[in-house]
Amino acid sequence: MLESNFTDSSAFLPISKKEMEERGWDYVDFVYIIGDAYVDHASFGPAIISRVLESYGYRIGIISQPDWKREDSITIFGEPRLGFLISAGNMDSMVNHYTVAKKHRKKDAYTPNGVMGKRPDRAVIVYGNLVRKTYKKTPIIIGGIEASLRRLAHYDYWSDSVKRSILLDSAADLISYGMGEHSIVEIAQALDSGIPVEQITFIKGTVYKTKSVDNSYDPILLPDFQTICKDKRKFAESFRIQYQNTDPYTGHCLVEKYKEKEYIVQNPPSLPLTTQEMDDIYSLPYQNQCHPSYLPLGGIPALNELRFSLVSNRGCFGGCSFCALTFHQGRILQVRSQESILKEAEEMTKQPDFKGYIFDVGGPTANFRYPSCEKQKTKGVCSDKQCLFPTLCPNLKVDHRDYLELLRKLRKLSKVKKVFIRSGLRFDYIVGDKDTKNTFLKELCKYHISGQLRVAPEHISAEVLKRMGKPEHSIYQKFLKKFEEADKSSGQKKKQYVVPYLMSSHPGSGLKEAVELAEYIRDLGYMPEQVQDFYPTPSTISTCMYYTGLDPRTMEKVFVPSGHEKAMQRALIQYRLPENYELVSEALQVLKRTDLIGFDKKCLIPPRKKEEYVSLKENKNQKKSFLSSRKKKKTIRNTHKKK
Repeated sequence: MLESNFTDSSAFLPISKKEMEERGWDYVDFVYIIGDAYVDHASFGPAIISRVLESYGYRIGIISQPDWKREDSITIFGEPRLGFLISAGNMDSMVNHYTVAKKHRKKDAYTPNGVMGKRPDRAVIVYGNLVRKTYKKTPIIIGGIEASLRRLAHYDYWSDSVKRSILLDSAADLISYGMGEHSIVEIAQALDSGIPVEQITFIKGTVYKTKSVDNSYDPILLPDFQTICKDKRKFAESFRIQYQNTDPYTGHCLVEKYKEKEYIVQNPPSLPLTTQEMDDIYSLPYQNQCHPSYLPLGGIPALNELRFSLVSNRGCFGGCSFCALTFHQGRILQVRSQESILKEAEEMTKQPDFKGYIFDVGGPTANFRYPSCEKQKTKGVCSDKQCLFPTLCPNLKVDHRDYLELLRKLRKLSKVKKVFIRSGLRFDYIVGDKDTKNTFLKELCKYHISGQLRVAPEHISAEVLKRMGKPEHSIYQKFLKKFEEADKSSGQKKKQYVVPYLMSSHPGSGLKEAVELAEYIRDLGYMPEQVQDFYPTPSTISTCMYYTGLDPRTMEKVFVPSGHEKAMQRALIQYRLPENYELVSEALQVLKRTDLIGFDKKCLIPPRKKEEYVSLKENKNQKKSFLSSRKKKKTIRNTHKKK
């Protein structure tokens, strides 16, 4: 059966009228329009939602990457019985299309052979209006990361403006936000029972529009849209309220007014999935492959590693300011059982192209296997405190034993040569582990990495780390020491290294902090191959800081680099690259750190000319060092003699 899946489409949900009719269907309950190619794998949100609905008896037809310039591209199944579902796909369409410098990307990993241009900018809005143009009354439900993070008024980096709720601009009726398994089933059942879509206002994890808020339960009224467009402080205050109401147990109903008789209402989030629910969802009949029609086109690049990776958890209590997980998956950790994961792994080993390597066992943070504390299971997360920042909460449960046990079982499976961990590992959580034997790190070094371990300290400046919600630099240093000890005792023949992910131009980072980071990189002897320049995506604390210049948690003013300074900060992290020389030189001169221009081992860049160097340096010893260095070649020595 597994081999036939590579060519046989019958096990996939239909993507054409022909495939629908081959199933013996003359209609579908829902048409699911997605911006990605159709991949039937549990790492792809549309696959999960469609399979969940199928398990409840609903018929789903998939329209993948329709030609948005043609109205008939969304009519191939006719009008669905219950409604249209719309998602931009696994990525936000704007992030998918543009770099932080707002330049067009060259490849789309979620399209056959990585071809760019198969989905529009702001895909949810475009698809929604395309459907509404043809089907005036049919319910439209939008979801996925693009819709979820734009569910209320938000700052839009690409237009540099505050935009309305995507519910208004997309012509949709409802948003199913976050991880939508609970809400989408309730929506389907409500529609199936004959409730008009405009009356579906009672489901957790949804956003609806209304002319009156009289029926809203215990609402909090946010500053209205016109106010937050004019007043950045009010925008920050609104965001703070939203952030404090992302928990399913303590979150309130939020109301945002646009004009008279036009309100957007966000219901509290859906309850987290139980372990049994997670197991049930991941046991649905995914084909773990893209639709066969894509194979002659080169397949789907994003699937290459995901096919042989295992999802073990959802949610994250890490609370990084620049991450949208709090708004999307939530801070309460949800986990699959070991049995569920092992069963999937065993099936994976039976696939004909499995080579013995499991590429990942994780989720947003791989080494989280429990909610951060017992309180969260019934009362939710703290609205005004973080689990890991600024230090580990005394109530935090730090325990790697279950994860270790899972990894050991996976290693013992027949046909498995190596189990890698490539999801993020929270290093401060590892440092907080009371296991004096350092068991997790030792086994990590011995079995689960290959030469390098990537972790994300992001920066070293205390001011920047505070704004990022990341632990202080001393914790990272403690982790490096523990890692080195673990690596030495692991029995590996070759020394393994920690490679840090670093971020430039985050709010709070000025040139001073950027140079501080560059000096750290210099002392480390490491040249980052990739640098993440801060990207202001919707619904993060960091994006709120970027737009308003205020930290919404404290309302303190925050320095925000922009434009040319962002370019200088980015260049400083990769100061050795020749193409960055002018920007680095400019940054050092602006900051009056010309002591870092020279030939001393502590310098970041050399001077371009002797005259430039002499003008920048007054120190006699450095001048002597410069002159002696120029005597290495005869031609240069002779030039000096002429002087």
